[in-house]
Amino acid sequence: MGEIRLMKGNEALAEAMIRSGCDAYFGYPITPQSEVLEYLMAEQPEKRTGMVVLQAESEIAAINMIHGAAGCGKRVMTTSSSPGISLMQEAISYMASAEVPCVIANIVRGGPGLGTIQPSQADYFQSVKGGGHGDYKLIVLAPSTVQEMVDFVREGFELAEKYRTPVMLLADGAIGQIMEKIELFEQMPRKTDEQIRSIPWATCGRGERETRNFITSLNIQPEKMEIINQNLQAKYKIINENEIRVETYKVDDAEYIFTGFGLGARICKKAADIAREKGHKIGVVRPITLSPFPVKTFKDLSTKVKGILDVEMNAGQMIEDVKLAVGDKVRVEFIGRMGGMITSPSEILEAFEKYFV
Repeated sequence: MGEIRLMKGNEALAEAMIRSGCDAYFGYPITPQSEVLEYLMAEQPEKRTGMVVLQAESEIAAINMIHGAAGCGKRVMTTSSSPGISLMQEAISYMASAEVPCVIANIVRGGPGLGTIQPSQADYFQSVKGGGHGDYKLIVLAPSTVQEMVDFVREGFELAEKYRTPVMLLADGAIGQIMEKIELFEQMPRKTDEQIRSIPWATCGRGERETRNFITSLNIQPEKMEIINQNLQAKYKIINENEIRVETYKVDDAEYIFTGFGLGARICKKAADIAREKGHKIGVVRPITLSPFPVKTFKDLSTKVKGILDVEMNAGQMIEDVKLAVGDKVRVEFIGRMGGMITSPSEILEAFEKYFV
């Protein structure tokens, strides 16, 4: 068993970063994720593992530092919250095109605009549909517990390096702020210089190679750019076939389904339990990978249940993917709160009774 601690979500995320063998963190403070940088500065991981921690002058500077370091074969990560992630979109698109792996965590706050510092899930479209320009996708993991904040950092690095792609952790501000008991994994070693030099695509000097690697997302010839796009789409197809993660709760005998991600899924489980006490057979489906989306799970259930209630802390974003998955086989309804408000179990039950009872 690993080390057990009581930790805040943001701090657990930062500790997991160190333990994942991360080479560098470049970031900029913004509520509600500022504790990530504060924890790293206080912990001084350079003394533990040699990991670099640097507060950049802006989110734009931070993500471009990530781009450069990741291109050298280093394991790197950044975190921010909604407006800060918006500033990073151009570089994220560049990294997706250049196939540079990294992990980015978005601890979402209410918007649009500067909005509020309260938790939200309104960045779903930005994360899942590609917030920057061009035909690209990210792998998006949505933690619902502080333990998953820890686990998904390590898993995010593994996926990023396996598929040479940016991976995003999408967690609302509440998951970053709550404290829970967690189990930390053992310290993983950072890659040695020799190991990094063996990475075939990394721009870490010529070494024994015949030529130096050159990483770019600029390709003027449309024929070449189309081939790059086709290769990316082929990779996304492989990811879709192999990396979908989804949690189901009491769906075996369910007549109706509540669905949500992150904090919303936790509230759905509570609402489902209360509904069952009242005689309603409710199950819960929680997409863990928002991209790739667990289409098959929803499609299979659509022929077995009478209705699906989508619960989000936004105006209704994941519901579009739910509806695409089930088609016209089952009725799908929505309840959500916006601007930093959190949907309660009682509100979910009221919506269920309104639409389905």
